[in-house]
Amino acid sequence: MFKHILLPVDGSELSHRAVSAAIQFARTSAARLTPYMCVESYPYVLTSDSSHEKRDAYQQRVQADARQELAKVESAAALAGVPCTGHVSSASAPYQGIIHAARDLGCDVIFMASHGRRGLSGLLLGSETQKVLTHSDIPVLVFR
Repeated sequence: MFKHILLPVDGSELSHRAVSAAIQFARTSAARLTPYMCVESYPYVLTSDSSHEKRDAYQQRVQADARQELAKVESAAALAGVPCTGHVSSASAPYQGIIHAARDLGCDVIFMASHGRRGLSGLLLGSETQKVLTHSDIPVLVFR
């Protein structure tokens, strides 16, 4: 059914639980898995103020952190015999990065975790999962 799964991860406990489920799903589907991290764009305004981290140093640091997190998923997938290569990009909002990555990489499903908040807390807090569900034309499987 599905042949290429995008798995957004962020290093949270919920994300870690979803990794195991996504690997099992990919294995039973004979699909390949692409764990994905959306890193924040450079958050500082370019000024003469030198108290913040320089753009190149910032980009190298966040890319290295993301690669380290993705390497954990790649290792777990390899142990399960699931083809897996991580992907990192930046976007103005994580949900946009997720949707663009899924399209650009040719994924046919997005497998992502959700806290399952309902009611007012879900409405006020919002969630990247909800935003992906709202804006994606690619099927989304939600793990809770």
